[in-house]
Amino acid sequence: MKPAEQAVKYYEDGYNCSQAVLAVFCEDFNISKADAFKIASGFGGGMFIGGTCGAVTGAFMVLGLKFGEDKQKPYDKIIEFADRFRRKNRFLNCGDLIGCDVRTKEGKEKAASEGLFKTVCPKMVKDAVEILESMIQK
Repeated sequence: MKPAEQAVKYYEDGYNCSQAVLAVFCEDFNISKADAFKIASGFGGGMFIGGTCGAVTGAFMVLGLKFGEDKQKPYDKIIEFADRFRRKNRFLNCGDLIGCDVRTKEGKEKAASEGLFKTVCPKMVKDAVEILESMIQK
């Protein structure tokens, strides 16, 4: 199974978007899946405040693990990732991507009734992993 497919499977199995992205790369950095799931646990749904998409924050964690030895390189890679993700999806924030504010009762109801976490979010996870794969191989 390709990493992007595996990440989507983790997401569909109940892990949040950030956990799903970090988990497919964790073994490359000698981090257990259990620890990856814990580390990223608070970042799903834009940290559940509609902030930066969890798939994006998971990707930022991976970029830090890959390029964190250098003081500037993680920032350069984060900017590159963010630009590429925006080109594919227009936004970085969860609320903008799914079109509602998950902090509110109405937003949660809209997301649930329209199945946004089942339709929009898997694409964000897939896109994040595919972008990461191309960046890490450079």
